[in-house]
Amino acid sequence: MAVKITNILEGSPASKLNIAPGEMLVSVNDEEIEDVLDYGFYTAAEELDIVIRREDGSEETFHVSKKEYEELGIESGTFLMDREHACRNNCIFCFIDQNPRGMRDSIYFKDDDTRLSFLFGSYVTLTNLTDRDIDRLIKMKISPVNISVHTTEPELRCLMMGNRFAGDSLRHLYRLADSGAEINCQIVVCRGWNDGEHLKRTVTDLIALCPAVASIAVVPVGLTSHRNGLTKLEPFDRDSAREVISILSPFQDECLERFGDRIVYPSDELYIIAEEKIPGADEYGDYKQIENGVGMVSRFEEEFVSALELEEGDDEERYADIVTGLMSYDMIVALTDRISDKFPQTHVRVHGVRNDFFGPTITVSGLLTATDILAQVKREDVRADRIILPEAVLRRDGDRFLDDITKEEFEQKMGLPVRTDEDGADLLDAILGR
Repeated sequence: MAVKITNILEGSPASKLNIAPGEMLVSVNDEEIEDVLDYGFYTAAEELDIVIRREDGSEETFHVSKKEYEELGIESGTFLMDREHACRNNCIFCFIDQNPRGMRDSIYFKDDDTRLSFLFGSYVTLTNLTDRDIDRLIKMKISPVNISVHTTEPELRCLMMGNRFAGDSLRHLYRLADSGAEINCQIVVCRGWNDGEHLKRTVTDLIALCPAVASIAVVPVGLTSHRNGLTKLEPFDRDSAREVISILSPFQDECLERFGDRIVYPSDELYIIAEEKIPGADEYGDYKQIENGVGMVSRFEEEFVSALELEEGDDEERYADIVTGLMSYDMIVALTDRISDKFPQTHVRVHGVRNDFFGPTITVSGLLTATDILAQVKREDVRADRIILPEAVLRRDGDRFLDDITKEEFEQKMGLPVRTDEDGADLLDAILGR
């Protein structure tokens, strides 16, 4: 294996060597370089012996002396220095399989890449990893590792994930736990599949791996209106969501007593479906599972209220129009109502947008599309000189909605500029026009 060089950073240690784009980085200190993890790990040292393969196939070794952790300066054509690893599963609950047609190609790509998990916090199933891959993760002390477990029953995991190796791959989970890596686990719970007694067994098995298992998020399956030909799954309702929460509650109490942390967390969505109060911010520790929608509501509320308490208030007249998904609508309204005591002339309107693109059961703000917002929020209903959107509606680069409409196109069609809010304090700033 080797990594193709596409650029040498000016002024870097590599720029002083006789290497050029188009050549291959073969090894560093006798360690093969396959991707960005190898590159970052093995080039951190102060003294490096680098093997470069020329375009004619010949190889040459260079010695580099640099500061520890100083960037060597070699770039490849992709961020990973390799292709993304695709998912080999056919999960009955896969959200990507439920996407409507006509979206950009990248939406339909299923990644299951441990490197992206480490770098960006995504979750992996371990089904496309070999023992050698696990050896490498352990050697590099990669941590935390975010794992989509779903169930610890091998046969059930094979069935739910549509992969006959899914049960056997659980051995990787146990090896990582034995190595001392920190592990965050995800369970997408499906009614009639891995709930009830199956859920109890899975949580019991994972808690047995604590403290290596640092957190467990239990998230209800997301079901769109585009499930033709897919396994029939039932959405959670109030009673079934309450049953899941009641199963998890004793485990939370046990873990709090044993480890000083609840470890096991139902997602905010489960509480909302169950029509139960979401726990306060002090019950979520350091929010290890916030990207899974665990504690997101509580932290957002805490950020907003804390920022508001620091304000002195004024009588300036201002208008703010906020767009949100239906799941967050009541929370946003309750928070913005608190502004009136300090800012009596600040008028806020919250626009709750129904998700027609994916279907009415999808209520999170992060899956709103420009199409639905434009259809339901009319220019004449907006009193402010801009519209406030959750930052999550735009992809990581911040320039495009899920339905492939750019931020600029949206602003042109809406006839207003967009301001995005990242957290509760940011939302308050946006309302106050900062």
